[in-house]
Amino acid sequence: MSRFRPPGDCPVCGSHVPAGRKSCPDCGASAEAGWNEDAAYDGVDLPDESFDYNAYLEREFGPPKVRMNRRTLWVVTAIVLFFALGAGWWWF
Repeated sequence: MSRFRPPGDCPVCGSHVPAGRKSCPDCGASAEAGWNEDAAYDGVDLPDESFDYNAYLEREFGPPKVRMNRRTLWVVTAIVLFFALGAGWWWF
């Protein structure tokens, strides 16, 4: 077990550990678990380049739904308002 005592840089991940802390705020290394200086992290366990995000989304949430874009929504709204106002003037 290492003799690291805060404050200083964590021997595991290298982030700053403030004085009085019993564990690293970033990686969670502590005196009880051991400030292992030989620990190495090879990443954050993210998917590699072969991961197909679109296939994942379809598998998890089903096929994508067709949505109206903003421009089409504004055009439809303008047409409806135009006819509504026109009908309003016609009644008077």
